[in-house]
Amino acid sequence: MMRITSTISIPDRELAFEYQRASGPGGQNVNKVSTAVQLRFDVRRSASLPEDVRRRLIHLAGRRLTDDGVLILLGRRFRTQEHNRADVLERLRELIVRAAAAPKPRKPTRPTKGARERRLESKHRIAERKSSRLRRHTGEE
Repeated sequence: MMRITSTISIPDRELAFEYQRASGPGGQNVNKVSTAVQLRFDVRRSASLPEDVRRRLIHLAGRRLTDDGVLILLGRRFRTQEHNRADVLERLRELIVRAAAAPKPRKPTRPTKGARERRLESKHRIAERKSSRLRRHTGEE
């Protein structure tokens, strides 16, 4: 059982791990041992996530989400399988924590009196400049 927040926990059966050989440093070991970890978590079918968290997680996941709604995280930063497994679990936890935080609602605001006056003054100056051009060019040629 993976604890995310006080209200959200993900059972181990919803997480699928696949191990593969990693590229990069590791000497001869890199060709023999499957240290890279691929975590698959079915976001759309998970019974552990509230609907609002699920929607935000799908949005946050971006390209890491397949067309079927499966979130795929790949861990190959470390040389050991255990470290990579802990890394992908922590990254999944961070993603879900970010999705669990409800966005702050926007409060509509109005421009201040000074801002309205500055805007109108600027419009007036531009109108004056353009009207002076008209008077100058409409004369005799």
